[in-house]
Amino acid sequence: MGTRIVLAGASGFLGGRLRAVLTAAGHELTILVRREPSGPDEVRWDPDSGAFDDGILDGADAVVNLCGAGVGDHRWTDSYKRLLLTSRVRPTSILAEGCARADVPVLLNASGIGCYGDTGDREVAEDEPFGHTFLARLCRHWEAETRPAAVAGTRVVLLRSGLVLGGDGGLIPRLRTVLKLYAGGRLGSGRQYFPWVSVTDEVGAMLHLLDHDVEGPVNIVAPQQVTNAEFTRELGRQLHRPTPWWVPGVALHVALGEFADELLGGQRAVPAVLDASGYTFAEPDLAQALAAELG
Repeated sequence: MGTRIVLAGASGFLGGRLRAVLTAAGHELTILVRREPSGPDEVRWDPDSGAFDDGILDGADAVVNLCGAGVGDHRWTDSYKRLLLTSRVRPTSILAEGCARADVPVLLNASGIGCYGDTGDREVAEDEPFGHTFLARLCRHWEAETRPAAVAGTRVVLLRSGLVLGGDGGLIPRLRTVLKLYAGGRLGSGRQYFPWVSVTDEVGAMLHLLDHDVEGPVNIVAPQQVTNAEFTRELGRQLHRPTPWWVPGVALHVALGEFADELLGGQRAVPAVLDASGYTFAEPDLAQALAAELG
């Protein structure tokens, strides 16, 4: 494929990593920002108002959309739940319609593994139906906004990402703080599956999907499946902190509200499409991934 990529959502942890890797690989980037541009590769846009110049996408070989307020950044009040939805749906709708009009060949659009709801200990591939939780409904709506691009012939890839592990962002810094206070332990029963992926493989999978003929939903999760209790023990071992405690579900609900249901449930997700497409994981083992990211 060509080398011009339009990236939305580059200010976050994952977007920043992807931006750095794409730049190092020699791709020409156009970064969509909501603030005043600080460099020649940045272009201001305002998805909240719906204003967007489709000319930005002319000649683009791909669009990568990682927009969305952080799911775990705030208690799920009604107003924050609306923000979680609108911060995803509005940018996706604008970019998908823009891709359709500009004949952009590829759209990689973020989604989440929470789209399946709580699936217990059953293995979950990409043909699993949507669940019925708030995150599942959010993902259904989010992914549906990419349809104009797909109908127009754009190859649309839906990145159903798991819990991304990175030493400088994502889940690990928060859990590290808890463990350093000697307050670590499993969440609820700890038997719920914890679908994780290293940030190295999250970015690696996106690069792979830009160049391979894959479309539709893709589970971006590591092949090794672990429960919350297993994940917590391994993280504690590598941080040299004990993890004998447990956080009761009632306490989680008091602290986090509805978001607690997402942590007490889980998905035993498998990367079926990635495996079939020939992607090779750089960090397929949890101990290896944590050592690499914590080192």
